[in-house]
Amino acid sequence: MFKHEKQLLHEVRVDQPNPAYAAMLQEQLGGPNGELKAGLQYFAQSFRIQDQEIKDLFLDIATEEFSHAEMVAQTINLLNGHTVANTPDTVGQIEAQVLGGLSPMLANASGAPFTANYVNVTGDLAADILSNIAAEQRAKVVYEYLHRQIDDQGVRETIDFLLNREEAHNALFREALNKLQQKPEYSTYDFGVTEDSKLYFDLSTPGRYFDNPNPTTPSFDNPRKMEDKGAQTLQPVQ
Repeated sequence: MFKHEKQLLHEVRVDQPNPAYAAMLQEQLGGPNGELKAGLQYFAQSFRIQDQEIKDLFLDIATEEFSHAEMVAQTINLLNGHTVANTPDTVGQIEAQVLGGLSPMLANASGAPFTANYVNVTGDLAADILSNIAAEQRAKVVYEYLHRQIDDQGVRETIDFLLNREEAHNALFREALNKLQQKPEYSTYDFGVTEDSKLYFDLSTPGRYFDNPNPTTPSFDNPRKMEDKGAQTLQPVQ
């Protein structure tokens, strides 16, 4: 069951309308690395998960991603600002003017509509988590690009918040992946079994810069342990 709260997860504001930037921000609403894609992906993946703790994590993050989509949509709405009228709009803003009446649309920055093809679901928990880690990293990169292209402090505050939440989700998915180690029901179990998996084909000659691989189960350092280690090594300022 979903419940909508009228208060946004984080306040959004803009210093002034900017329809051109509104069109760019559409990328994170209806694009392949956007909030709608992330929420639907984690939601769809959750149904086959047997580990209740990880299932809850997927649904928690999916629900938060939907709230992020709401924040992005409201920011686009504020950036569009003006009413539908004879305004000097340029290519990239036409879609919202002609089809949406300036409403945030489920489309990317080029006006291409959202598609379920963006959503990756394999039914293998390890593969899905690795896909989600990459999805969070890609979303972070897009937000970094968007941050560089706007001076509006209100918009920047929103992007800062969303960018940092991508980092939080990335860390949580990495932690979840580590819980799957040495469990034969997941695709991370049987790495490096045959000699074929330990060969490097040097097909870009001359020069070789990598040795033969030694495949091991994908894993990450536990972010919580790294945090504890960092806290223990802090020294007083002299």
